[in-house]
Amino acid sequence: MPVKNTICDDDVSIVLPDLVNIYGCRIGRGTKIGPFVEIQKNSVIGAHCKISSHSFICEGVTIEDAVFIGHGVVFTNELYPRATNERGDLKTEADWSVVTTRVCHGASIGSNATIVAGVVVGRGAIIGAGAVVTRDVPDGALAVGVPARVVGRAADRERLRSA
Repeated sequence: MPVKNTICDDDVSIVLPDLVNIYGCRIGRGTKIGPFVEIQKNSVIGAHCKISSHSFICEGVTIEDAVFIGHGVVFTNELYPRATNERGDLKTEADWSVVTTRVCHGASIGSNATIVAGVVVGRGAIIGAGAVVTRDVPDGALAVGVPARVVGRAADRERLRSA
């Protein structure tokens, strides 16, 4: 699996470059990418991010600086996916529009979370492992569950963990 047509700033670390599929995107300075990650065209990864193994970042996703993406995180970029168009032909890029998604500075997304197209994960927010994010998450929020719901503030996470 290649790294093709990608702009990588200084000090980008791709742990096992033969075991990723990264193309047509931009990756910021000092970002670390684990094995078995796919990052599609027209996606942007900021500086000093950590993208853990087995994650899928599709076209139209913007991840700002200092974001943590846990193992097996999946993003989507279409709200109503179908294999075929109204004529019954396999869909091509001409048959759909990318719905963009943004993960803001300093946010963290736990392992196996799914981020549905069109949402914004706010600055410094934390998404719990296994959550399915279907709506915007405010700055500094802690969101968990299926579907994800805000249950507190990210700043209180240590207090919640010790309770």
